[in-house]
Amino acid sequence: MRWSDGRRSDNVEDRRGMSTGRKMVGGGIGTIILALVAMYFGIDPSVILQQGGAPLTAPTQSEQAGKPPADDELGQFVSVVLADTEDTWHEIFKKNGKSYQEPKLVLFSGAVESACGYAQAAMGPFYCPMDQKVYIDLSFYRDLKERHNAPGDFAQAYVIAHEVGHHVQSLLGISEKVQTMQRRAGKAEANQLSVRLELQADCLAGIWAHHANRSRQVLETGDVEEALQAATSIGDDRLQQQAQGYVVPESFTHGSSDQRVSWFKTGFDNGSFGACNTFGAGAL
Repeated sequence: MRWSDGRRSDNVEDRRGMSTGRKMVGGGIGTIILALVAMYFGIDPSVILQQGGAPLTAPTQSEQAGKPPADDELGQFVSVVLADTEDTWHEIFKKNGKSYQEPKLVLFSGAVESACGYAQAAMGPFYCPMDQKVYIDLSFYRDLKERHNAPGDFAQAYVIAHEVGHHVQSLLGISEKVQTMQRRAGKAEANQLSVRLELQADCLAGIWAHHANRSRQVLETGDVEEALQAATSIGDDRLQQQAQGYVVPESFTHGSSDQRVSWFKTGFDNGSFGACNTFGAGAL
């Protein structure tokens, strides 16, 4: 991926090395485990934490957060990718008569406070709609390479673009509607709604890749394959097979590997938000 000459975003908060300033309280261990699982898969953890009684406090770390150092290559990479998503979504929103509100991206190490609650690095990247911030411990990229067999800078960019996709869904009111529907639904239906929300975020990541390459020629040979490998590696079926040795489709919350690949490709090939209507699709 051609990124070194790209614009850096002003919306990166570097909280690495900072203490969270508090211990996890409330909710009980069952709630905490559920929140960990939810956040690992990118689900808004505030729903689970609110139900479990864990406090949803605004972070205090951001008051001291700085920018990634100039010699921090991975931090600079993240800043460039975030800036590129900003440029893409500003353009798309403007064409549709809307104004895009840029999210913040928080780099942390070990643990972090968010408006959705307390998070640990093992949870993986997540988006919190309550403060409109994407959170990521960059050690996740090592896991992506070594544990999920998805190396490459464009695979890393895909992860950020997916979480920014959740921000887009939040701005458009999609996430709120889905959560309202989930509260009225049974478990299986709620899971299916989550799958459609996540696959749409994959599709939105594909839209970003489409427009970024068309406007700024960021892609190099093999980049799309890197993103597809990442999507394959974090499909529910692949993760369940690795974790427990069998697959339970009705418990999927993100979609299968094939589905994640398919919807990313749909966004990438079409570059149109209308192509990402996972909620209107009969078959995923």
